[in-house]
Amino acid sequence: MTVNNYSQTEIKKIARKVLDVEYKALELSRKSIDENFLKAVDVIARTKGRVVVLGIGKSGIIGRKISATLASTGTPSFFVHPVEALHGDLGMIMPGDVILAISFSGQTEEINKILPSLERRKLTIISMTGHDKSKLALMSDIHITIHIEREACPYNLAPTASTTATLAVGDALAICLMKIKHFEKRDFAVFHPGGSLGKLLTQQVKDLMRKGKNNPTVPQTATVQDALFVMTKTGAAGATSVVDKKGHLLGYFTDGDLRRILQNGTDVLHKKITEVMTKNPYHLLDTLPAIEAAKMIHSTHVDNLPVLDKTGKVVGIIDEKDLIEFLALLDKK
Repeated sequence: MTVNNYSQTEIKKIARKVLDVEYKALELSRKSIDENFLKAVDVIARTKGRVVVLGIGKSGIIGRKISATLASTGTPSFFVHPVEALHGDLGMIMPGDVILAISFSGQTEEINKILPSLERRKLTIISMTGHDKSKLALMSDIHITIHIEREACPYNLAPTASTTATLAVGDALAICLMKIKHFEKRDFAVFHPGGSLGKLLTQQVKDLMRKGKNNPTVPQTATVQDALFVMTKTGAAGATSVVDKKGHLLGYFTDGDLRRILQNGTDVLHKKITEVMTKNPYHLLDTLPAIEAAKMIHSTHVDNLPVLDKTGKVVGIIDEKDLIEFLALLDKK
């Protein structure tokens, strides 16, 4: 099969050459992580304002993506088109904001026209260009150089390798800020409430716990034998809550407790559960985020915990097995 007289082999060769050029650009991008990059991270991390990203054409498209990545990872940001800025949108930029101007040539007229206005407002200007002697680079407070050997375009004209490298450096900037600001998985629930990750992170203990007939509880008058019967009947949790007449938590008894007692060689089956249970056990509230429950179970080195409502009544039990699927899904995001 041929396409306009190009064979499949020739098309593959062209495509692979493009990827080779862009791969090389990504390798060279490591050079961009220098003192200026560190200064940019520091300035943005300290600002109380937003990161205002400027760019035109392909650089503008990359700028929108960088701005979106910043905003979704804990660094407030928005994109302003330089032409619109020249016609009133400069009013969107507030004192304390940081400017991130993107232009590989560094000679984009529309951007350079608004720089004096930004300078008069004493805004910090960070630029990303491929030329450190360009007008934009020289007018910036901080300049990050984008390093490439050539564009992937056979005529070295269409922005290809340069946009790939710029995007990668922008991602590096966003992720560094994300780490510095301690932006964690649970924070995505605030910034991505409609996505699958947001839904996972808004899960509460009551959404995952075992309840009703699957929630093992025994009254304070029960014996160890009674507790074992309930633990076996209700499933594989291997534990039961001990409650008073109103259903409030008095203690907790696990199969681990049973093994430890049996090591003493005493007949415990007819002992009152209140004699062998753990009093004042760790417990969880049903409204606690599931991710926090997972952390608590991990930190306390237990297999399961009783779950209480706001009145102190036992409403469920949550086992580490109940959280395995939840955490597995979380780790994939």
